[in-house]
Amino acid sequence: MRIAKFIANAGYCSRREAEKLINQKKVCINKKFCETPNINVTENDEITIDGNIIRLNKKIRLWKMYKPTNIICTNYDPKKRKTIFELLPQNMPRAITIGRLDFMSEGLILLTNNGDFARKLELPSSNILRVYRVCVASNTKEDDIKEICNGICINKILYKKVEAIIEKINQNKTWLKFKLREGKNREIRIICKYFKWPILKLIRLQYGSIKLV
Repeated sequence: MRIAKFIANAGYCSRREAEKLINQKKVCINKKFCETPNINVTENDEITIDGNIIRLNKKIRLWKMYKPTNIICTNYDPKKRKTIFELLPQNMPRAITIGRLDFMSEGLILLTNNGDFARKLELPSSNILRVYRVCVASNTKEDDIKEICNGICINKILYKKVEAIIEKINQNKTWLKFKLREGKNREIRIICKYFKWPILKLIRLQYGSIKLV
């Protein structure tokens, strides 16, 4: 298999991040720098990143955890913000996140030791259900909810049908539930900004068949 895929399947990082490591000359194959992500390798080859041996994970593993707010879903942050990987137990095997929750969002996040498995679950074409509960500092209108449910175009980007319902209205706050399958980047935040609904809290409750509780 290609070297970048090998690194991803070993659970070290995503395939795209593996390609960056290769371009940065951090990856060696049999003690020689890897020059391109297109090189094929086998389990008999010695693959190292920054001198550490990387071994292929044959058994796919999956973990779930609650991501708090003010945590970023990345291995390294130039702004020195706390990352989700700093919250993991020290004895836990190396893992990567399946998708991401942005800095101010919280709730269910899945991790795996296999990059290809993560990629499969992230793709919009996989049609995987994601469920969120959102609190906005605004009174929402039923007509706006219907527009979201029918599909909406924002800044020339089409957001396909989203199942949105009003759960509770309390003074000037509204609790909404969103069910979506496409999962474009920051989709819910973009939709709420379009309707001028300031988000107070955004919680992911479910990813596929896996629920927060």
